[in-house]
Parts: sequence; structure tokens; C-alpha cells
Amino acid sequence: MKSWSAYAVLVVVAIALDQWIKQLVESSLAFQEKVDLLPFLALFRTYNTGIAFSMLSSFGDTGLVVVAVLVVAFVLYLATRTPAGHVIARTGFALIIGGALGNLIDRAVYGHVIDYILFHTPVWSFAVFNLADAFISVGAALVVFNELIGWRREAKPQDPGN
Repeated sequence: MKSWSAYAVLVVVAIALDQWIKQLVESSLAFQEKVDLLPFLALFRTYNTGIAFSMLSSFGDTGLVVVAVLVVAFVLYLATRTPAGHVIARTGFALIIGGALGNLIDRAVYGHVIDYILFHTPVWSFAVFNLADAFISVGAALVVFNELIGWRREAKPQDPGN
């Protein structure tokens, strides 16, 4: 996959899927009422006015949009500097960009990000997040995994007979 078209399609699919699910959540799920799916997983519609776990919420909508655009531009820069053979990293970068743009759309349109996935136990709960956040996390894990593979390849001793 030397062409960028497959990665662009992945970005578009990630954004479309994220926005479609958020629209379903907005139209079908009551605000801040937990709907248990499994003993540890629930749907819980809420709004995030910051970035990742509500950090930087004091920046305001415009400031957070600017930060998000800068992050997307930086990740796009890294992706373009990644060799064509690093499909795992390029896939990860596409997922990060798709997730970031999905959340950026929310922030630009609504002034907040729509979150709805809640992992919990009876005494603990993880921050509520959305599919775009999952795309960003999986994408980052893929980029790190690709780096680890690269280090392992570089660390292999060369055969002195060659």
C-alpha cells in the first residue's frame, strides 16, 4: 500500500462511523443516564468540554480547536515521513487523524465532544469516552508497536559470514 488513498479512505470511514454513532447517541440515549450492557460496560451520554479526560477545558472552544488542528497537522507530518513499507504505523496515523477529526467536528459544531462509552465496576469507573477516542488510542498503539518491531529488526545481530 504505497498509495495514500487507502489511508485516506480509512480516515474518512473512521470519521463517518464516529459521527454516525454520535448522532445515534444524541437522538436515542438520555443525557447522563447509564444503560448497562454488561456488568462492566455501559452506555452513558455526556459531554467533554476539554481534551482527553477533560484536560485543557480552560482553553475554550477556539483554543481547543486550534490545539486539535495543530495535533492533526503534526501527526499528518509524521505520517508523510513514514516509509511506505511501514503499513502498521501508517494505519495507526490514519486512525489517529480520523479520531482527532471526529472529535474536532464535535467541538466545532457543538462546543463539546460527545462521549458515551463507560467501563466500570461497582466501586470504580473509567473516564467516559467515544469511538473517536478508541481510534486515537488504537492508532497510537499501532505506531508504538511498529516502532518496537523496528527496534527489534535493528537489534538483530548480523551474520558475520555475509
